[in-house]
Amino acid sequence: MPSSRRPIYLNPAAANERCTFPAVDGLEQFHKSLPNYNPTPLVPLPQLATELGVRSVFVKNESNRFGLPSFKVLGASWGCYRAVASHLGLSPTVDFDELSAKAKAVPISLFTATEGNHGRAVAFIARLLSLDSHIYVRKTMDDKTRSFIEGEGARVHKVDGDYDTAVQEATDAARRTDGGLLIQDTALEGYKEIPGWIVEGYSTMMGEIETQLSELGLQSSVIVTPVGVGSLAQAVTMHCKSQSNPTTVVTVEPDSAPCLYSSLKAGSLVSVKTSSTIMDGMNCGTVSLTAWPYLQRLVDASVTVSCHESHSAVQYLASTSVAAGPCGAASLAALRQLAATRETGSPLASDSVVVLLCTEGTREYATPLDVSPEDAVSLTQMLTAIDSSNPTLSVADGVGESKIVEYMEAWFQHRGIEYHRIETVPGRPSIVGVLRGTGEGKSLMFNGHLDTVSLASYERDPLSGLLGEKNGRPVVFGRGSLDMKGGLAAALTAMSATITSGRIPKGDVIIAAVSDEEDASQGTQDVIAAGWRADAAIIPEPTMGSIITAHKGFLWVEVDILGVAAHGSMPFEGEDAILSAGWFLRAIEEYQKHLPTDETLGPASLHCGLIRGGEEPSSYPANCTITIEFRTVPCQTQQSILDDMNTLLADISKENPRFRYAAPRVTMSRPTQKLPFDHPLAQRAADIATPVFGSRPSVKSQAFWCDAALLGEVGVPSIVFGPAGHGLHAKEEYVDVESLRQMEQVYISLISDLCQ
Repeated sequence: MPSSRRPIYLNPAAANERCTFPAVDGLEQFHKSLPNYNPTPLVPLPQLATELGVRSVFVKNESNRFGLPSFKVLGASWGCYRAVASHLGLSPTVDFDELSAKAKAVPISLFTATEGNHGRAVAFIARLLSLDSHIYVRKTMDDKTRSFIEGEGARVHKVDGDYDTAVQEATDAARRTDGGLLIQDTALEGYKEIPGWIVEGYSTMMGEIETQLSELGLQSSVIVTPVGVGSLAQAVTMHCKSQSNPTTVVTVEPDSAPCLYSSLKAGSLVSVKTSSTIMDGMNCGTVSLTAWPYLQRLVDASVTVSCHESHSAVQYLASTSVAAGPCGAASLAALRQLAATRETGSPLASDSVVVLLCTEGTREYATPLDVSPEDAVSLTQMLTAIDSSNPTLSVADGVGESKIVEYMEAWFQHRGIEYHRIETVPGRPSIVGVLRGTGEGKSLMFNGHLDTVSLASYERDPLSGLLGEKNGRPVVFGRGSLDMKGGLAAALTAMSATITSGRIPKGDVIIAAVSDEEDASQGTQDVIAAGWRADAAIIPEPTMGSIITAHKGFLWVEVDILGVAAHGSMPFEGEDAILSAGWFLRAIEEYQKHLPTDETLGPASLHCGLIRGGEEPSSYPANCTITIEFRTVPCQTQQSILDDMNTLLADISKENPRFRYAAPRVTMSRPTQKLPFDHPLAQRAADIATPVFGSRPSVKSQAFWCDAALLGEVGVPSIVFGPAGHGLHAKEEYVDVESLRQMEQVYISLISDLCQ
């Protein structure tokens, strides 16, 4: 089945490119002199080779190199050794023990930034040389990884920022320190010699692979290497393209940190925004300056993989007794993608001998969710299984939208879709994904909320996302499946289907997945404040297949009825605010009989939603607060309602001189939504849906409020149009599977029709 995932980058010209990568004097002997040197194993995977239709697959297992769980120590050790020797004016072949003895006589400290293994390796060598080491890490690094670095005797510095920020802080600290040496595998302007030595250090591994294969009468034809900042990939490509029979080089990066892939596509070195990934060691936003020219010219194919694909590869390798972490297993995930795609120009063939560089051993990480779903039903199940309950809506604790936004980020990244995270309130993020059109077309926004009501009121497992049956029809169960993760999923998969079709529309397709709609609509307000607009919008709330063009607004007004606090035994000193509130409640009851009526939306309404007063039974209450919700029609305004309330209160005070009150205040206000039934957007949506549904959907108004009104208020024509199901805010909730599939098809057609 076609996929909308980010395609493989192929560079056919690399097959004819060559370079020189001469042997480094003293390197092999240096590594052999370090404690516990042994070549790491090259593990055959014959079953995988048969499955993928190639001659052989081998894994170069770097899970134990000098007692450390990563290949990084090969480059870090040589880089440290050469840097310290150069600083002391010693020969590049100086004995390691002599180097250590002379290094103790002067102040030398090693500095680096890391996502884990490189920093640990630098700290390891610093300990062997009896030197101080300072390792800079993101403050979000997990405690266990940080403790491993500290266990090598390093001082760890937490940085508020990403990997590139950590590199800059380590660089600045090294410059400020007498005898400070930066041991970074990222080359920068004016800093290229030490990264070059680190690259040289990795050639030991390449030499081992060559020897190990030759003993089997084989030569590699394809090598798959992780990237990160590109130092290992540089060593691999230079080695492979310097051979008399050059080897094809395939690189792999996380979906969330495709710095090489993006640079290759752009044709120039670019930096990318990164986000969380289980492939921490590759979470880098910029390719090393020294690596880039080689990688641009020599890499044959570039692949990005999701966290879930890497996790699946970890599990497969574990079944073959290869201990791999997610960075190490990424090579296998890339190979599977190559084999599944077999695009024109694919480097795989039936006689291919493939070597996967497994760059790290096992480590703990959170099991990632699968971002590959391309259909509305599977994606609804996935989204429903993520807790995104609203933390401000009810007395039950909610977790907010952070976790589901992280999933959405990964979903967009897997497909190379532009996205923007918006988080004006900590822990309440929204995300906007944009499929850019080819130009000069109209834009269409889908606006769907990520939050759900409380899980506490759900009867069974609210996060099951299970596919089941209700009344003889297949449905997806779970809190939010209907309200409104199902509609949002249909919009997302309509976007991905548009990508897969190859018929990118002229106008932009925007998906605003927003927070807090169930309470205060913070998310849509944030999206609007950030400047997002469209020529039309669809809110895929569960309308049971109807098209909603209009709904009432609402207004919350608080009124304080005042009394005088006193002991319950002293009636002449006290004034009962709660009892006085009865005057106001009777007046409100009469007032509501005269509320206006709209020809489309029907009569306005009100109800007293909350009443609070008193401290304890034995005291006269000094205050009674009544909260009234008005469901409004267009002729009502916030000011007109406040004026009515002030008049009503003043009239009561004239009738009862002991009646006292504070000025009423608005605590929340939301506009009405009123698009004409015959608006072109509504009628075109009905036209497109008719052949999919088998009958023409009704166009009407609806009682509930939603974010369509906020978009309408800023000039974006909006309709509410989403799937069918049952159980809004109820003890059991489900969305109809067939309705999801129908809505996906309708949204695909709407994109094609409206964005031209």
